[in-house]
Amino acid sequence: MAWSYLGVAGAALVLLAAGPPWLSTPLMLLSALAGLGAMRYGALRMALPGERGPWLCLFWSAVLFLVGIAIRAVVPGAGASPPTNMALIPDAFVLPAYLIMGYAFAGMLRRRRAAEDDPARIDAMLVGLAAAFMCWTYLMAPSMQQTDLTPLRVANSFFPVFDVVLLVLAAQLALSGGARQPALWLLIAAAAAMFAGDFLFMLRDGAIADVPQHTVDVLFTATFLLVGAAGLQPSMRSLTEPQRIIVKDLSKIRTGLIAAVVVVPVVITTVEPAGSTVNGVVRAVLCSLLILAVLYRVVRSNNSRARAERATRRRVTHDALTDLPNRELLAETIAGWGDRAAADQLEVSLLFIDLDRFKMVNDHWGHQVGDELLCEVAGRLSAQVRDDDLVCRIGGDEFVIALASPSHSRLAESLAARVLDEFARPFELSVGNVVISASIGVAKSPGGTQALELIRDADTAMYKAKGQGRNAYALFDTSLRDQVRDRMNLEQALRSALSRGELSVHYQPIADLATGELDGFEALMRWQHPTLGSVSPLDFIPIAEETGLIVESGAWLLREAAGQLAQWRAARGPGARPLHVSVNVSVRQLRDGALVGVVRDVLAETGLPPEALWLEITESGVMEELETALATLDALRDLGVTMAIDDFGTGYSSLSYLNRLPVGIVKLDRSFVCEVGRHGANESIVRAVLAMTRAMHLRVVAEGVETELQSDWLREQGCDLAQGWLYGKPALPAEHDELIHRATVR
Repeated sequence: MAWSYLGVAGAALVLLAAGPPWLSTPLMLLSALAGLGAMRYGALRMALPGERGPWLCLFWSAVLFLVGIAIRAVVPGAGASPPTNMALIPDAFVLPAYLIMGYAFAGMLRRRRAAEDDPARIDAMLVGLAAAFMCWTYLMAPSMQQTDLTPLRVANSFFPVFDVVLLVLAAQLALSGGARQPALWLLIAAAAAMFAGDFLFMLRDGAIADVPQHTVDVLFTATFLLVGAAGLQPSMRSLTEPQRIIVKDLSKIRTGLIAAVVVVPVVITTVEPAGSTVNGVVRAVLCSLLILAVLYRVVRSNNSRARAERATRRRVTHDALTDLPNRELLAETIAGWGDRAAADQLEVSLLFIDLDRFKMVNDHWGHQVGDELLCEVAGRLSAQVRDDDLVCRIGGDEFVIALASPSHSRLAESLAARVLDEFARPFELSVGNVVISASIGVAKSPGGTQALELIRDADTAMYKAKGQGRNAYALFDTSLRDQVRDRMNLEQALRSALSRGELSVHYQPIADLATGELDGFEALMRWQHPTLGSVSPLDFIPIAEETGLIVESGAWLLREAAGQLAQWRAARGPGARPLHVSVNVSVRQLRDGALVGVVRDVLAETGLPPEALWLEITESGVMEELETALATLDALRDLGVTMAIDDFGTGYSSLSYLNRLPVGIVKLDRSFVCEVGRHGANESIVRAVLAMTRAMHLRVVAEGVETELQSDWLREQGCDLAQGWLYGKPALPAEHDELIHRATVR
């Protein structure tokens, strides 16, 4: 609709400009009324309810302009040139029209403005100053120099001030950041047409130049039509909506505009003589204001760039959540301290602080509470340090405190102890009081050490603190670095151990305590490295867990153990006691969605009955992610396999947890078995566990049985099964060939 209207408006303007004189008056009136109708329609139908104010102001200002034009055309003497007192009648309508239009433009600008730092204000002011210079030079000054000057003519000569103000507002709308939609360009074209029409009208009215009235009429008519077209454009809503500032390089057009508005007045002032002192002073003032405005723009642009660079620098060197320095600023600071430390006999110390079990906070209360806790931690750490120290956040729940202190002082250790005491106090969060501990690694350097090396050493010491039970601090020493190197070498070797055939499966017998018969085996993974020799499971299993290698190697162990059991069951014959094989399942495997499919495939490939396969899980591993683990365990139970709790008694050992887990076997940890039969302190605990499991219809396997005394005592207490060196050490399958054919294990 807007483009159709604009096409008709364009045709009307062409007809008005080149058509017969008798058509001018009715065509002007019709065009003005069409513009008013379009403005009214756009304000009420196109604009949003809360954004109609500026458009309604434009409509009423156009009504007042039309009334003023009509009075000049109809009332005798109202449009005379030079003006008489009758000109005050149309001016009484035109003056408020200017004010209302200015208010409308200002309202749009107030709603649309992107930011206070938008350079459009100063650029629009440059345009306004240049326009004021031209108006003064070619309208106001010549009018005031006429011999028949009257007070009314003097007053009329200052009317261009309104046009200059409107031009400044329109220019600011055009130059401000944000989308420049068709409605904006139409409105700017209307303002330009109005300024040109008023300029030519003042030249004619002031008898400064012979300007045809017809030309002025065409420009005023174009103003009505262009504002109406802007109101009909759907993009008119963007003129009253906040705009996002987008800082760009100055375009060639904008640069040329700034150059023109400065150069042209200066050239005119130089070429054309002022004639009078007042004229010269006004010109000089306006040119000075132009130059000062350009200077202000340059200074503000430079300051804005400096602020932007500082803000960018802060974003790069500070954590967005806590506003603490990050790893980059930490590295820079340590590097700066390094040179001074050597000269002043200082040492640089780092406290690497990691929150213990922070993941549980996020999992239980959500990341918003986790972020809240991190901010509280940042505040407490900052309160514990000196002004010269640096508190940084370098990772998710990892903080670092850097300080320089006299050599051989214990300032870092003292600070670490204070930090641990601070964490003993609950953190007051939105969900209530939350207590969380921290593990701290302390590393020191006399200066000259690379920042990344010092951070790495403190990180290594932090893991030592975690290994010591958490909620503690540990000092770095070079032996820790050797341990890290050895661990990395071991990890790299482990990655290819399976493909090189270095892994094997050893089997330890599990005996029925009541009959002495072989009930099955536990399958245990072993690693024989060509140069390292036999690597302890205590060394490589945690690495496999951490790196995720346990998922692949655990699936391999499961297939090997099930295949071997199928061979042994076939060798024993159909009348023998059916054997089972027990395989450990890691936490990573429980989290992996493929475990259930792997077990299903293994059972199908080997033909084993599901109850012959026992899968051992640890209490602590299940409790880390209980709901996820339960879903996997329930799916495994539905396959028919037997689930066993390994190392029972060393973890949660809670009846409520045990009752939720779909297990049929409890394996009693060797630490409780070692002293039974000798009136040891753990005998009452073992009796309680046996009574509890019996009530829950669970079978119990005692681990670590090494003596007849232990075996006899466990049998008397009603324990079901046992494994340990008394019945056989873990060994390769060939070493058990004779055992599977015997009636009893011993």
